[in-house]
Amino acid sequence: MRAAALYGILGPLSLSLGMTTLLATPATGRPLAASAASPAATGAAGAAATGAVDGRARAAGTAGATAAPAWSASPASPAPAAAAPAGRSAEARGLALAARRATTRGIDFGRCPLAEGLTAPIACGTVSVPLDYARPDGPQISLTVSRVRATGPAARRQGALVYNPGGPGATGMAFPSYATEERFRRVAAVYDFVGYAPRGVGRSAPLSCQSPAAYAKAPTSSPPHPSAAFKRRLVTRAQAYARGCARRAGSALAHYTTLNNARDLDVLRAALGERRLTFMGASYGTYYGAVYATLFPGHVRRMVFDSVVNPDPWQIWYRNNLEQSLAFERRWRDWRTWVARHDAVYHLGGTAARVLASYEKARARLTREPAGTVGTAQLQNAFLRTGYNDAYWDPSARALAAYLRGDPAPLTALAAPDPATAAEDENGTAVYTAVECNDAPWPRTWATWDRDNTALARRAPFETWDNVAMNLPCAFWPLKHQRPVDVGAGTSTGRGRGALPPVLLLAAERDAATPYAGAKELWRRLPGSSLVTERNAGTHGLWGGPNDCVNRHVDTYLLTGKVPGRSADCAGRAQPDPQPEPAPLPDSGKQPAALPGTP
Repeated sequence: MRAAALYGILGPLSLSLGMTTLLATPATGRPLAASAASPAATGAAGAAATGAVDGRARAAGTAGATAAPAWSASPASPAPAAAAPAGRSAEARGLALAARRATTRGIDFGRCPLAEGLTAPIACGTVSVPLDYARPDGPQISLTVSRVRATGPAARRQGALVYNPGGPGATGMAFPSYATEERFRRVAAVYDFVGYAPRGVGRSAPLSCQSPAAYAKAPTSSPPHPSAAFKRRLVTRAQAYARGCARRAGSALAHYTTLNNARDLDVLRAALGERRLTFMGASYGTYYGAVYATLFPGHVRRMVFDSVVNPDPWQIWYRNNLEQSLAFERRWRDWRTWVARHDAVYHLGGTAARVLASYEKARARLTREPAGTVGTAQLQNAFLRTGYNDAYWDPSARALAAYLRGDPAPLTALAAPDPATAAEDENGTAVYTAVECNDAPWPRTWATWDRDNTALARRAPFETWDNVAMNLPCAFWPLKHQRPVDVGAGTSTGRGRGALPPVLLLAAERDAATPYAGAKELWRRLPGSSLVTERNAGTHGLWGGPNDCVNRHVDTYLLTGKVPGRSADCAGRAQPDPQPEPAPLPDSGKQPAALPGTP
């Protein structure tokens, strides 16, 4: 799922757009990650996946083709991972041992490495987790961790607030730097802000599937209705990518999963000295946070899920991607309608259809002659960002208008790949692919992908085939997949041991990266949860953004534990106004200027 680089891939869910563009990060006007990253096994039959799940879920299964397009009414969910008594599986026993060791060792925080770009008072350290929880004395991975202490009196401190911005494949190492922002001041006064890089990401045992130079090769093409020849090239490239992941990672590849991310989070909790976890997850972070809450409800103190991935086992991950493509089509029309409303500024057309015609004119021109490293794929990647965050609306319209007038510079600045982030982007995509391919069944026949997406592209051409390109390695994944955890199964509310306390969900009604139906599904599955909806808005990632209503609910919950009843509505943020002059591009030309928040 192309996610907001940082909220999600899923956000979620697709493409080789730099992860920073894809995830939701606290909406402060700068990206959460210093840079970005965003998707498949060699001979790899030797790198077999364990397929095992611990805690309360065991899994095994085989991939199969879907019988009907995923966006149609879904049949009953497949048998989810079955709940298993705590401590009965090898992974559960390994996790318990790893957590005890982490409690004893703690984290030796000190000066952050230069590579992190973080300065005092932020401190950095590492926590060791097993590569394979069934073998806790086997190979270990060191996860990088960052922290800044609560700014208020020690007597008011409530512990650590751990943040994950999504992906899979995004790092949260820069999160402590948000403690100085005014919008986070009240929370930062009582919580240590803790970020970390999940397994495979950044310096946490980094995963790679191809050379950064090959990954960042540009210009490339991205037709909304590809020919048979182009589709054959997609298949060939996806097969090669899957082989590359297995060749480079070897047997470790099987252990990049959502379940292991949830287990790692529990070890991090223990290493921080926290009896119960306070967690803020965005986009994909909402999914593995929800898996954590299902496996370890008694370890949860407070959790905020911002821009929610649909956790239904039937949706993970193939159908979530299809539904994301459909949602991006609606959000793409939102942008075009806004541009048409301001035709006196941009001169791209007075209706959404005419703005689309202007975009297609630019696409046709780039097909004939790319603008440096900007081809049609780079154009589409750049304009996909309008679906993540309306901070991109004005700069995207200005860049398109300038290009059609004969000035390619603004479009190049907006869309050209940044060689400086190629390694990070490739790393994020590798982690994204490994986690999603390992997590769940995917159609194993090209005919299924072709049928479903050809039909979908008739309704939603903007993102559909780019999403296919991002996820197609999963069709050729050589490892045994898991079955998704049945999120919420067996959880209960109340004060009893093992009960899940109320959690807070945040969702924008028109979010494309994580469609709103996903928030309602998680709300239904987690007893006692409270859903805060930003009505008639679509920016991916809400916390720390301009909506004071949303921020008040989050502050109240994190500070007191109180939720606003079963649900609450917040009026949507105002749409942006055209700028009187070109505004500076988001950092790196990629990250929306006001992004909080991947499947």
